[in-house]
Amino acid sequence: MKNRKMKWVIPGGILLAIGLFLIVYSIYNAGRPAPIPVTEELFEGVTYHRVVRYLPRPMIAHVLVLDKKKGDFEYLVTPRDNETDAPLNARTTSQFLDEFGVQIAVNGDGFTPWWSRSPADYYPHPGDTVTPNGLSASGGDVYSLADEEDAGKKPILYISRHNDLSFNNPPRRIFSAISGDRMLVLKGEAVDDLNDARREPRTAIGVSENGRYVVLVVVDGRQPFYSDGATFTELAGLLIDFKAFFGMSLDGGGSSTMVIEGKDGEPVILNSPIDSYIPRRERPVGNHLGVFVQ
Repeated sequence: MKNRKMKWVIPGGILLAIGLFLIVYSIYNAGRPAPIPVTEELFEGVTYHRVVRYLPRPMIAHVLVLDKKKGDFEYLVTPRDNETDAPLNARTTSQFLDEFGVQIAVNGDGFTPWWSRSPADYYPHPGDTVTPNGLSASGGDVYSLADEEDAGKKPILYISRHNDLSFNNPPRRIFSAISGDRMLVLKGEAVDDLNDARREPRTAIGVSENGRYVVLVVVDGRQPFYSDGATFTELAGLLIDFKAFFGMSLDGGGSSTMVIEGKDGEPVILNSPIDSYIPRRERPVGNHLGVFVQ
């Protein structure tokens, strides 16, 4: 008896369905960073990592690692705009990077007032006045204090005149400072009782034990089949994966944005921000954290 080779034939309908799915998926992801892992040096001493996970849910994280032994960095918190109770004019993170000439920028603390009832009914617009939720300072000017209820509860990142970073350890004279939502990492371990259920877009900053590395993380979210976001526990894990010994979250949700200066000097958005559930739409926010790369 002769052996007969089995031939597998895929019906044309299945091939057509697969082709249509790939086309629709490509259109859906158009303009967003490709969901593939990337490691790339962007500036001297600055490495970009795109972390992609598919299980148990899709998650795309954007991580910048700043190495003080390989690069020279200076930090900028958004300066005061107004001598009023609302000291800042809202800007997108791209506008902040472009206006102040930094090479790296992420969104900062939460702020008030804020609402987003629809893509046409929201506050703030660029230029509208807002107040950071917590302690904020830039270049020796303390322009916002924490509410009495939040004093001592919300974490604060202090930046010295010499660009040294520390959490929750106020110096005698504050030079620059930016407040966060909560601490995520303490002495290399995730903080106990972090929310491990709700996945959202997130922004975080961490510092290694010896201060050599600064880690900036933005996680995309609220984008089905692309990235659902991260829990606070997952966000802490990302910081620890990149050697953070201490770390805190900044404002998240539609505010989460990471921008760099492109080769042509124009802002380049590294992540896929989402505001009013519109992918790639940047939200005007209060303050930001910027980095000058010398």
